[in-house]
Amino acid sequence: MDTAQHTGPAVFEARGLTKVYQMGEVQVQALRGVDLDLWPGEFVVMLGPSGSGKSTLLNILGGLDVPTAGTVRYQDHDLSVYNDASLTRYRREHVGFVFQFYNLIPSLTARENVALVTEIAERPMAPDEALRLVGLGDRLDHFPAQLSGGEQQRVAIARAIAKNPAVLLCDEPTGALDVTTGIVVLEAISRINHELGTTTVVITHNSDIAAIADRVIHISDGRVASVERNTRKLDPKELHW
Repeated sequence: MDTAQHTGPAVFEARGLTKVYQMGEVQVQALRGVDLDLWPGEFVVMLGPSGSGKSTLLNILGGLDVPTAGTVRYQDHDLSVYNDASLTRYRREHVGFVFQFYNLIPSLTARENVALVTEIAERPMAPDEALRLVGLGDRLDHFPAQLSGGEQQRVAIARAIAKNPAVLLCDEPTGALDVTTGIVVLEAISRINHELGTTTVVITHNSDIAAIADRVIHISDGRVASVERNTRKLDPKELHW
């Protein structure tokens, strides 16, 4: 494990994580014994090709899926033994998700889309504040159809962070966006990590994005192939791909 520069307990500890899916007659092994620690406040990029297992790993960390074998702990919660109701409560109280597709409700404004989450959160931030954090303070009353793709993705990020999660998990958040828009979205995610101290994981197949992370975890064929630490983190503005 890479424990350099860290004190105190890990946010996540995964040991021997295995995930097998039954697809008809065929068994597909998505994860093959993953060991992983994630630390408070760090920004991690998980890098790997399509089908490498990175989305499966993210979904298990986020309580959207459970491992076939192995353990995953979030602080003092052993997620591997949780039932559906406990996983739902864990997701609601601790985790913000951002996906490639924004899943906004078209008939609601940006503010109303974000407010949906704050109604079920224990200690939410105001929707206006969450939208300001992602640079959309002037778009509060716009509907999704009046927003660009990048703006819609930033509304989705605001919705994810409005419940003040300890962890932000992002699955290909720039996958549907062009470079310029993608960089603006990464700036928003980076700002959340920096200003709120939210432990942040971004999974992507785009190796250029790795330069903005504290650590880069390479996933290949269901395993952690390597872990590296960036000696100099780039600002998202410095990226190009």
